[in-house]
This record gives sequence, C-alpha cells and structure tokens, in this order.
Amino acid sequence: TAVGIDAGITTLVTLSTGEKITNPRHERRDRTRLAKAQRVLAKKEKGSRNRDKARVKVAKVHARIADRRRDFLHQLTTRLVRENQTIVIEDLTVRNMVKNRSLARAISDAAWTDMRSMLEYKCTWYGRNLVAIDRWFPSTKLCSACGTVQDKLPLHVREWTCGCGATHDRDVNAACNILAAGLAVTACGAGVRPQRESSRTGQPAAKQEPLTAK
Repeated sequence: TAVGIDAGITTLVTLSTGEKITNPRHERRDRTRLAKAQRVLAKKEKGSRNRDKARVKVAKVHARIADRRRDFLHQLTTRLVRENQTIVIEDLTVRNMVKNRSLARAISDAAWTDMRSMLEYKCTWYGRNLVAIDRWFPSTKLCSACGTVQDKLPLHVREWTCGCGATHDRDVNAACNILAAGLAVTACGAGVRPQRESSRTGQPAAKQEPLTAK
C-alpha cells in the first residue's frame, strides 16, 4: 500500500485515504502554565537561588510539552510506516515558513521537521520507501480528477469545485495529488509538475520544465 501525506496546522496530517489527524497543539495546551512560570522567573533577582528554582520550573514545562509532542509523533509515524510500503510527503522549507510571524508559533508546534526525520529513519528500519516531492508542486490547486491547475485558491477556501464538476476537500485533494506525483516518480522518474491547462479554453498552456522529486 502507499499513502500521500499533506501537512497542515489545524489538521496535522491529511492522508490520501481521506483520514485527517487533528493537531494536538501541545504548546497551546500548556501556554498559560508556561507564561505564568516565565513571569515568575522574570521577577526573580539574577543570581539568586529563587531564580534558579524558577528557571527549573520553566524548563520542566518546556520538557513536558516536548515529551508529549515527541510521543504523539512517534506513535503517528510508526503507524504510518507499518501500514504502508510507500509514503509520499512534500519537501517543505520549514526554516523559511517560520519567518511568517503570524504562523511561526503554530508551525513550530506542529514540528513537521521532526515528523519527517522520524519517517526517514523508520522507513530505513522497516525497509519502506519515502518519497519527497518538490515543494513547488501545486498539490493544492491541482484537480486530482482532470489535472487542471486553478489560478488562485485562497487559504480560507477549504472546499472547491473544479470546472470539470469535481468537488474537492482542499487537504484530501492535495494528499491525493502528492501520492500520485510520488508514485509517478518512483515508477518512471517522471516530473511532478503537470501540464497546465486553462479552465476557460481547455487548451494547454506553454510547456514548463518539470520539477522532479528530491
């Protein structure tokens, strides 16, 4: 079996099977406790024993968040690797994405980089195939039914209808396209960017250089 994975924030991962796994948001759950511990630390005199105690309390909250996040990701990645022979993901540039101030905290809490690292070494352990497709592949805007690429698809649009009549869930459609692109690359080394077709004329646009998977 094979599965495509679309990573997100509200939904941590959406599988090409249609399954959605909600993001537990571990940091948000302990944000109040962390903020309180940090305020107490800020009020302590530098170099004092009370400051050392307060610093330990802050570290314990951070450790609690990290441990819960790591445990959840281990369970998720182990399940995915055991159930599938081939796993296809996107090659996300998390380092650049966290530069967005409004999303940086949520992206860091999602820990996409840690999830990918776990998938990589677990696929090696279990003898599975992990395929990472190019980050510029338009998985979200591509219709998985007819192959038409939408010109625009704002982030708030969660469901959309293509000109061919197919109605898509944004995340599930992206996961299906990611899977198809990964299987194409695995089978014959094909490019992962489809030929663009205008939804108005139905005529193919200018040919573009394909982006191969990494």
